[in-house]
Order: sequence, then C-alpha cells, then structure tokens
Amino acid sequence: MRRIRLGRGAVGITELAFGAAAIGNLFSEVDPARAAAAVDAAWDEGIRYFDTAPHYGLGLSERRLGEALRDRPRDAYAVSTKAGRLLDPVTPAETAGHQGLSDGFAVPHTHRRRWDFSADGIRRSIESSLVRLGLDRVDIVYLHDPDDHGEAAFREGYPALEKLRAEGVVGAIGAGMNQTAMLTRFLRETDVDVVLCAGRLTLLDHSALDILLPEAAARGRGVVVGGVFNSGLLIDPHPGATYDYAAVPAPVLERAVRIRDIAEGHGVPLRAAALHYPLRHPAVSAVLVGARSPEEVRDAAARFRAPVPDALWDDLRAEGLL
Repeated sequence: MRRIRLGRGAVGITELAFGAAAIGNLFSEVDPARAAAAVDAAWDEGIRYFDTAPHYGLGLSERRLGEALRDRPRDAYAVSTKAGRLLDPVTPAETAGHQGLSDGFAVPHTHRRRWDFSADGIRRSIESSLVRLGLDRVDIVYLHDPDDHGEAAFREGYPALEKLRAEGVVGAIGAGMNQTAMLTRFLRETDVDVVLCAGRLTLLDHSALDILLPEAAARGRGVVVGGVFNSGLLIDPHPGATYDYAAVPAPVLERAVRIRDIAEGHGVPLRAAALHYPLRHPAVSAVLVGARSPEEVRDAAARFRAPVPDALWDDLRAEGLL
C-alpha cells in the first residue's frame, strides 16, 4: 500500500488508515479478541497508519491499539493520537450513578473528560497517551475538536505541540475537526504538518474543496480525511439511516440514493466510491476508516484496492451530484 510523507517528511502514512474509535467500544461493546483481530487484519492488508484518541472509550482505544501493535516493528507503522481532553478519575459513587453510554462509548464511567488546551494540559495528555499506548513517542498528535476553545488552542495548545515536535516526542502535529474554517486558520497561522478533516470531503459534503484543500495544497501540508461515510449513510442509504450522527433529512437521503444508483450502474459499490472520492484531490494524503471487526477491515481494503472508472465521476458531475 502506497505511503505518503507528511510535512518535513519525518512521518510516513499509508493512504488507507485504521480509525480506532470503534475498538474503544463506540456505541456498543467490542470483544477484546475481535478488537485485536481488527488491528491484525489491518496490518495484514498493508495498513500502517493507526489513529486513536483518549476520548475514544476513556482511553480504551489507546490501550487496545497499543497492545495489538506491541510486537510490531516500531519503525514500520505510524500512530496518531489527540490532545485537548484530559481524563480525570471519578469516585466509585459517581461511577455507579451513571448509566448508558459515556459520550457515545459503551465503557464504565471511571473517568470524566475535561477540556484542556493549556500547554500543561497538552503535555499531560500526551504523557498519559504514551503510557496507555505503551510507546515512547507518538508519530502524529492532533489538537482534538478545539471548536469552542480556539483562543486557548492557538495561544497555548499549538505552541506546546510545536515544542514537543522539536523535542522529538512527536513527529508531526496538527488539528482534527469536523469543520473547515478553523482548520484553514491552522494552515494559515501555524506550522502544522497535517490536518484531519472529518465529514467535510465526502460524496455528500464537498465543503473542504472551497478553501481548506487549496490552502493545504498551496502550503504543502497534508490532509487526512475521516468520516467518508457520513456516519453510515454512504454505506447503506435508507430511511432511518444517520447522516453526521443525526437522522438523515429526506433531500440528503434522496441524493445518496441517486449517487448509489449511478455507482452501482458502473459496478462500483457506494462505499467503494465513498472511499476513493477524497483521494482524487492531490492535497489528500490518506483516508481514515473506522472498523470494529476484521471483516470490516478486509472489506474496506478490498473496496480501496478496487478500481473506480473515471466515467463514474463524469456521470456524477453530469447529474450535478459532484
């Protein structure tokens, strides 16, 4: 699988990346053996870039990913994690008082997430991530969803990452968000190596094309694209499906169905078209796909490797869908 160098060239990532949120029990529990098997399947498919975060399962994703990679050659793969949320322990009484999901993850409420983009908070977050991952360095660290904390992220969080990069604790630095405006600001005002843009460069949402991607291309920065399925709609569009983690509006569903029908007319599954679309832009370094099982990993890799004819993109443009 082809590898891309980010920023100054110190960190190499594969074009298809493994998103480890799901093995942190996103929405429902994942058996530990299945989680490990998903990472093993990714490795067998040639994937060498793995993304996680403290937020994912209150550290469970980092622990599981680190354990699954423990015996792999360290220089053969890249790991990214995120900073901006600290995990504070809670008392047993507080844990017992909580039911259901913890911010979308099926894990015990042993910790409380706390936003912290201060320099100290960033360092503490990364130190804790290194312990959970069992690593002595992280290849990429993203400031995680600083939407409502922009001032602190630019004033303290980013400079802290820059210092850690200079110290060699971190190979590359950036920001990861579900919006394009602040990511564009990071590209313009800082020396980030890469940005992670989720859900804004898909077959249904092209907003990253307006400013973010041209800015990244002009500055030679990397872009990793996540959320290519728009939380599931671009896998199987049907009434009751979710779009950006909410009920899909009827016009969006209709558009997804039209895209699916055109793709299938070319013999291309919708999810394959969704995987390939972001990589058509030269600024995009990798596509990040979450998986909770080896079967999902192998399916994503197969769809990624399958060719998509140019005629498909031509027809989508002709229909006003791209």
